[in-house]
Order: sequence, then structure tokens, then C-alpha cells
Amino acid sequence: MKYSKIFQYAYIVFAVLFIYDGVTKWNVGESNSAYVSFGLAALAVFMYFFRRKFAKKYDNTNNSK
Repeated sequence: MKYSKIFQYAYIVFAVLFIYDGVTKWNVGESNSAYVSFGLAALAVFMYFFRRKFAKKYDNTNNSK
């Protein structure tokens, strides 16, 4: 389970990178590509919270046994 915590934070890192990419594309004028980057950033944030919830659920199941 240690690896899953590392991957949780990797999703946040990727979200920050996608937001940076989206902002730079937005400033250049490539708005369609910027929307894709912002969408991927939103997906990465969603995956972070989903994985975190799933990991807590898994830990609670193991602790109750």
C-alpha cells in the first residue's frame, strides 16, 4: 500500500503540470488544446480523491479484521 500513496501524489503533480500546460497554451492562443489540458487536470484531481477514498476504505477493512 506504500506505492499507492506515492501514486496518489503523482496525480496531483500531473494535475499541476496539466494546469501549467493549459495556462501556457491559453496565453499563446491555442484555446482548444488548453481545454484538453484543463480537462486532464480535472481528471487527475478526481483520480487523486478517488484513490485516496479507496485507500482509506481498504485500510479500514484491514484494521477491522
